[in-house]
Amino acid sequence: MKIKEIIVVEGKSDTIVIQNAVNADTIETNGSEISDETIEQIRLAQEKRGVIVFTDPDYPGERIRKIISNKIPGCKHAFLPKKEAMARNKKGIGVEHASKDSIREALRHVKEEYIEETEKISWNDLVSAGLVGGQQAKARREKLGKSLKIGYMNGKQLHKRLMMFQITEQQFADAMKEILQEEQER
Repeated sequence: MKIKEIIVVEGKSDTIVIQNAVNADTIETNGSEISDETIEQIRLAQEKRGVIVFTDPDYPGERIRKIISNKIPGCKHAFLPKKEAMARNKKGIGVEHASKDSIREALRHVKEEYIEETEKISWNDLVSAGLVGGQQAKARREKLGKSLKIGYMNGKQLHKRLMMFQITEQQFADAMKEILQEEQER
């Protein structure tokens, strides 16, 4: 699998795993304190070939993703479910722990960032669906993120990602229907 875009990862271990799974070039952020020089490299990569941000499904990874999105609009994003990024000894989480198949799957479902002025899915829709507040909210957001391939996030981030990746009301409704059916079957 050849990837045209340049993949932005956190470190050398991520680059090695990505390049073992697919034919791709990477830029490493070397942690969550992204230098101005690295931002400029990512900006140039976005202009020339496009960028896929592929960071760890944890707080530092989300922080890096947010910094890049704010400074370089229009990037694409790949997400790994937390359980597929878990170290075998369960003492670490990151892209470097993922299997080749998990990486390929995440890269097949890249989401393109797009910020639209009109909101398709409202905050009230999230509250009504039990995705914000309540006992099952976190578990439902996790299932929704996996189903829509947009990663796990808190309620506020969920709302932003639904808009950013232009998730339609129908896609949202279908995913929620599946989640609620699964809950009823238990």
